[in-house]
Amino acid sequence: MSKIVQAKEAGYLGWGVRFSYGGGDVACNIVFGAISSVLTLFYTDYVGISPAIVGLVMLSARVFDGVSDVLMGFIVERTKSRWGKSRPWLLWMSFPFALSTVLLFAVPQSTETVQFIYMFVTYNFCTTVCYTAINLPYGSLSAMMTRVSMERTMLSIVRMGCSPFGRILGVALTIPLVKFFGDDQMAWIKTMSIWATLALILLLICFWRCKETVNINVEFNKDAGKVPIKTLVSALVRNQYFWAALILWTGQCANQVLVGTIIPYYCKYVFGDVTWTYSILYFTETILISVGALCCPVLLRRFSKRDLTLAGIIICFAGHFIFFIDPYSFNWMFTGCVIRGLGVAPLNAILFGFMGDAVEFGQWKTHVRQEGMIFAGSSVGMKISAGLISAIVTGLLSLSGYISSTGGEVVQPEAVVNMIININKFGPLLIWVVLIVTLSLYKLDRQYPKIMQELGEREARGEL
Repeated sequence: MSKIVQAKEAGYLGWGVRFSYGGGDVACNIVFGAISSVLTLFYTDYVGISPAIVGLVMLSARVFDGVSDVLMGFIVERTKSRWGKSRPWLLWMSFPFALSTVLLFAVPQSTETVQFIYMFVTYNFCTTVCYTAINLPYGSLSAMMTRVSMERTMLSIVRMGCSPFGRILGVALTIPLVKFFGDDQMAWIKTMSIWATLALILLLICFWRCKETVNINVEFNKDAGKVPIKTLVSALVRNQYFWAALILWTGQCANQVLVGTIIPYYCKYVFGDVTWTYSILYFTETILISVGALCCPVLLRRFSKRDLTLAGIIICFAGHFIFFIDPYSFNWMFTGCVIRGLGVAPLNAILFGFMGDAVEFGQWKTHVRQEGMIFAGSSVGMKISAGLISAIVTGLLSLSGYISSTGGEVVQPEAVVNMIININKFGPLLIWVVLIVTLSLYKLDRQYPKIMQELGEREARGEL
């Protein structure tokens, strides 16, 4: 029996493992959801920092983020422990990750220079160090738990079906809880302390239940940890489906950050209520993403990953024009969120299935298997897009004359309100166009069965 057949027989995972793995993404999204949406509002409207400075911190952090992701990819490829090479990082970094979340919101009431330094250090500690050292090994872990493509897709579906609940906690429920605790900076610290504790528990459960069972490099290449960096980078660059996965993850993240950042301002300064209008919109969209994701296994019986995802993005693109009917209407905004939630659900659900398939394609094409580097490279794109979107949004707000505050009521100039509306009008459309083009060129689904057959034959001969 070939090694690939043995891997398949051992590669099916139970629902307990799937949901434990999904819980890891809930933990990550509690923090990343807050960072990519309400953190900007906290900085400008509770600490009194100008949008330009906030944007500068987030953009400058992306330089270090890109380096840290690539570095972490190399570290994962070379990690050797009794738990494997990705899994142990969930244990080692879970507590620092939780601590860094709280530190983000403990900005001192001091001079602008001191606040900038504190923001820069804590933001990089959280995103560049802790989040990278948790999320990248967590993502690559799925490719080490099974080689069965449909199982990896199921892991991705459960992961992305669960992840909206992290964003609901980190975003939709955060502001109401902040109001409950007193609607000041200390209220934010208390709220994020609760979410950080929950994230810590979920990461430890994920570590305990999710085991690494795929050790292809170890079995076929005794010097896998000594592969030259030049060889790893060359193999990565020549893997066209790595680039496709990178664009898909970047687009998914760009949409999430754009919507998450601008909608709180939209609700506060266009609708006049940020507490419940934002919570309703975010809660509705994220629940629909979760429900849509859990429907994907049924739809995948009839449609390929690429076709299902492409159809969803086309729905997002067409449905976004509903918002143009009346930008001042909460009802039309709500309808747009419903359409976007259903349309983006396949991309969210299947995204990491695309990345797992890129691992197998890379091994087939280059004879180099590199789970860590593929997830690291894609993570660079995701984080760069998050920083750029945040910087662009805050920069545009600053240019239009945005007035920062420390919690008091502020009437923004008409130019600011118009800028908020225009960002929400045209930003998502650009993202959908890029994703539609990428998915239209994607062909791996049709090639995958033959690729896996050839890999099985090679591995039966003891070759990568």
